[in-house]
Amino acid sequence: MSVTIAEELLLLAYSEDDGKQLIGSTQLDPALGGAILAELAVNDRIQLTDKKLSVTDPTPLGDDELDTALARMAADGKERRPAWWVQKLHSTKLRRRLLTRLADAGVLAEQRGKVLGVFPTSRWPEADGRVEAEVRERVSSVLAGADPDARTAVLIAIAYAAKLDRKAFPGASKERVKEIAEGAWAADAVAKTIAAINSAAMIAVTSAAIGVAASSSG
Repeated sequence: MSVTIAEELLLLAYSEDDGKQLIGSTQLDPALGGAILAELAVNDRIQLTDKKLSVTDPTPLGDDELDTALARMAADGKERRPAWWVQKLHSTKLRRRLLTRLADAGVLAEQRGKVLGVFPTSRWPEADGRVEAEVRERVSSVLAGADPDARTAVLIAIAYAAKLDRKAFPGASKERVKEIAEGAWAADAVAKTIAAINSAAMIAVTSAAIGVAASSSG
């Protein structure tokens, strides 16, 4: 089945057996916003000019999440920095919608429960491992030295921004991951756009983490 880059990221971010998140929401949610932007760039819908993103083609792609984001950017009509859009697009609701889509497609299963017998929670264990297996095969090949296609490079870059790479692929070369994350896989406009989005996602992740730490100590 066809899945978005954001959904691929989610498959890597949840453990297959017990369905728990491998990283915190403050890391994962901004990365999902970055993944939405990055996929629009891969599909030549947006581009980076003078460090700002703009819509170059408002034609829908046929995916609700991607098309909603694209329409929102087109309606805004302004060139804005990637970090601005990462902040606008990411949310707990986005993560929930994408997880639900994967569950509806039979890729994940939702297991509902309660923390301390009061607070509702959900786990998302794997129901059909074929999709994630294909994703891992692609990523592992690239991390081992194969030339990446744009989608796989984006996935690795966004995983790096979310600090997921060390948990999802603990044996991978840090240098190789960083090389791909910084856009060294292709000397073109798309690669530069992805690198800028990746940087914006990293900033959002760091800012969110600082905010959580400040709230905890306050």
